[in-house]
Amino acid sequence: MTGTERRNRILADLAALEEGRVISATALAERYGVSRQVVVGDIALLRSSGEAIRATARGYCIARRESGIRHTIVCCHSADGMERELSIIVDQGGVVEDVTVEHPIYGLLRGELELSCGYDVRRFCDDVRSADAKPLSALTEGIHSHTVRFRDAEACARAMVMLAESGILLSTE
Repeated sequence: MTGTERRNRILADLAALEEGRVISATALAERYGVSRQVVVGDIALLRSSGEAIRATARGYCIARRESGIRHTIVCCHSADGMERELSIIVDQGGVVEDVTVEHPIYGLLRGELELSCGYDVRRFCDDVRSADAKPLSALTEGIHSHTVRFRDAEACARAMVMLAESGILLSTE
């Protein structure tokens, strides 16, 4: 199989993924009998040719035009509040696309998440713990934002109320 054929197949694999699902570079490498680094290079080539491929901490997906609404939620909590925060959002039907912090030296730092259900949240939090990693919000004393897709304004409002009641939503007072 040529590199072009492999990239076309990778693109087809990504297009076939269900909403909110990703596939890792390791899984693609095993599927096509190449190294993970070859897949990373293939993804870079596909992206440079204009393909809308999102890279998340768990793998790759196609960036689709989504229905519903997008909302930026600004939060502040310690590292132990991360799972609660993300769970509230996905339990109300939100898809957490990313996390962003404003670093005093580097400016905006963004990590793609694409978390759409409780399983995704638990897995992400378990990965953070097992890697002994700190969330981006640790760089900014807990202040961070998320871009979240909601099906409708009611789902967004429910999530905002629950985050505020939990003391997670950054207060403007």
